[in-house]
Amino acid sequence: MAQPLDKVDLSIAFDRAEAESRLLHAQRRLLHLRLINAGLLGEKVLGPGLLVLFEGWDASGKGGSIKRLVAPLDPRHVTVSAFAEPTPRELRHHFLWRFFPHIPGIGGMSVFDRTWYGRVTVERVEHLISDDAWQRAYGEINHFEKSLTQEGLVIVKFFLHISPEEQLKRFESRRDNEIKSWKLTDSDWRNRGLWTEYEVAINDMVRETSTKEAPWDLIPANSKPTARVLVLETVNRRLEDAMRARGIDVPKSTGKDYSS
Repeated sequence: MAQPLDKVDLSIAFDRAEAESRLLHAQRRLLHLRLINAGLLGEKVLGPGLLVLFEGWDASGKGGSIKRLVAPLDPRHVTVSAFAEPTPRELRHHFLWRFFPHIPGIGGMSVFDRTWYGRVTVERVEHLISDDAWQRAYGEINHFEKSLTQEGLVIVKFFLHISPEEQLKRFESRRDNEIKSWKLTDSDWRNRGLWTEYEVAINDMVRETSTKEAPWDLIPANSKPTARVLVLETVNRRLEDAMRARGIDVPKSTGKDYSS
């Protein structure tokens, strides 16, 4: 079972040289693994699909982590989908409906910036749905994710955790940066006042939906470079484990640059 937020060590920070070296190595490794699972290297058979889910506090670095995750990959072999509040049409359907078209098939890879977990966080805290609806959603999500993994999909779930102090620092930096000010909205400031309520909802989410098939990884993200390394290395490890479980040969990591 994943640990609660207050047990995440936010002091973890690699020095610059280590972070850059580990990130580059992890990116090269992911590229190699993806080419194998896309049927382009090795035995040239399709491997498991890979779905990487990102949740986290506002300004926790989800976008930067996603950027580094997909940077080494051919854009034909990965898709990134960002989900905001559901549209009126989407609200007419089951809350999981809008995610189906973006889920990868065998050999594919997709990354979600925000996910169906808004059901048990934002919609719960903001009282957009009944208590029965968000409580019922834990089981619906677990069943949904289990059914996907039984079909061969690998699901990696990240929550990027930062302190309130670090969030304030990043908010103020965005506010004062002409290029990044668009990222900061009135709702971001408002949500800071609901930190305690969100913390309770997030801890409940992690406890109720961290399963054997799709466990949560809580990433200490006060250091952005460190968080990016941990994300890449975790994805690689999970993908390697899935390949071994399916009898797919996992090559030794050589550090060779496969991007050229």
